Amino acid sequence: MVKEKYSKFGELLVKEGLITASQLETAISLQRQEGGRLGEILVKLGMIKEDQMVTVLGKQLNMPYFSLGTGMFKPATDQGLEHLIPQEFAYKNSVLPLSRTLRSLTVAMFDPLDLILIDNLRKLTGCEINPVIATRSDITKAIEEFYGKSAMLKDAVKSSYETNVSITQAEEDVGQELSLDKLIARAEEAPVVKLVDLIIRQAINERASDIHIEPFKDKLSLRYRIDGKLYEIPPPAKHLHLPLVSRVKILAKLDIAEKRLPQDGAILVHIDERPIDIRVSIIPTIYGEKAVLRILDRGNTVWDLNFMGFDARQLEQVRKAIFSPYGLVLVTGPTGSGKSTSLYAILSEIKNNSVNIVTVEDPVEYKIDGVNQVQIKPEVGLTFATTLRSFLRQDPDIMFVGEVRDLETAQICIRSALTGHLVLSTLHTNDAPSAVNRLMDIGIEPYMLAPSLRIVIAQRLIRKLCPDCKEAYEPSPVQLKNGIKAELIYRATGCSKCNNTGYKGRTCIVEVMPVTLEIQELINQRASFQKIREVAKSAGMSILYESGLRKVESGVTSLEEVLAVTLGGD
Repeated sequence: MVKEKYSKFGELLVKEGLITASQLETAISLQRQEGGRLGEILVKLGMIKEDQMVTVLGKQLNMPYFSLGTGMFKPATDQGLEHLIPQEFAYKNSVLPLSRTLRSLTVAMFDPLDLILIDNLRKLTGCEINPVIATRSDITKAIEEFYGKSAMLKDAVKSSYETNVSITQAEEDVGQELSLDKLIARAEEAPVVKLVDLIIRQAINERASDIHIEPFKDKLSLRYRIDGKLYEIPPPAKHLHLPLVSRVKILAKLDIAEKRLPQDGAILVHIDERPIDIRVSIIPTIYGEKAVLRILDRGNTVWDLNFMGFDARQLEQVRKAIFSPYGLVLVTGPTGSGKSTSLYAILSEIKNNSVNIVTVEDPVEYKIDGVNQVQIKPEVGLTFATTLRSFLRQDPDIMFVGEVRDLETAQICIRSALTGHLVLSTLHTNDAPSAVNRLMDIGIEPYMLAPSLRIVIAQRLIRKLCPDCKEAYEPSPVQLKNGIKAELIYRATGCSKCNNTGYKGRTCIVEVMPVTLEIQELINQRASFQKIREVAKSAGMSILYESGLRKVESGVTSLEEVLAVTLGGD
């Protein structure tokens, strides 16, 4: 069957005008003597090029042809593909995993007619194989690029310990007495430049949100925050601390000589043609400067309310509020609970050419087309309050305020909401009802708050179970008492695709409190947050813990994760 296909392949090459009939006969004759594939023999004889061979073979087999020049020949970096097909196997067999959807794995192959290889791939990965065709040289280059990324950082870190550094130089580094010229020279050395690049690239590949470079007495610590948790990464040698931080400062356009005061900056990088913003924060510690790099990947950010974790009823309530002509919409929760992302999703839904949207943020995390965004600068007097006062002269329809931090900012937000503007903002409270009391505590009068507040959304981020290794089990009697209603729920186990954590990615659990007439009356009475919470629940509000339970029952997360984040609804 294979020979018949290759016979047809030769005829197709002749038909395409790539070879002559006599050249085909010569190649077939050589194939009978030496064996091997007809296409490879034609390439070896110089009659056709490798890319011509696979292009024609792809047409014959009705199979996509991928090449490095198309931009499609790039393996997904967040699916653990390097663990599915080991590097040695990929090199030996000229195969490269490209993407995975459920139990289907797309693999680039030089020889898609090798049924034994496809069967071995099926057994190795546990997936059905969806082959695409590519040249052997392109596959080899892509393998070096894909598998080399994870190994390169380990090699660079290892070599940092093998670098010969004199005792005097090491003590000089630790004592932070290097001259400015020497700092810049050390920061621009090739190993340091490469190491910083690899640290950032590896963090992006592993879906990290933050990179922590921390100096201690006898060591340097390197940690990535992935899905909200910090994980230790093998760190470079201690003597590289100053050059590494200096290199980060140079990239972020910070003062490399200033080591006594905190500094903030930003870096824009392009990884695989994807723009990624990196916010840099430097603080002085007793052992030297600590650097934290916050990674804001525009390409991986989804600003869509449908994917933010709201159920159907909550989504309806939120949309009713955000499409109101005026009022205050608040998103509450602790730092790192995804408040800004939710507000960006709201902005993306309501922005259009007929409305003027202005924002004041600290910092501007993501840039949105069609939205006028302002970064506050307290050192020059550009605060939330001063910017908001100017906003009212800018004819705004919708105002986005990064955070309500003080009475003056709160008052301007409330007055703007009362005078025909839709105002979106965040507040640090543990739940939705507490936002009411928090605003009154900082000085907002109930008679102004009650008619202006439209809705309060409280949220937390929880880790999602890894779809490849989550394990189903029957809930225990104790868990049933916790409110579980499903016959089967899931727990984390851990596999190579989730770094053995059992979790991969995050989603929101939310409680949504529309401000009804009854709640407005309670605000006017200065009722406690417990009373407001009781009334809101009686009107159908699901608290954070209950929102988490629904995600446990649907297999999105584990009960342990929800309990850890919500304290059991207390």
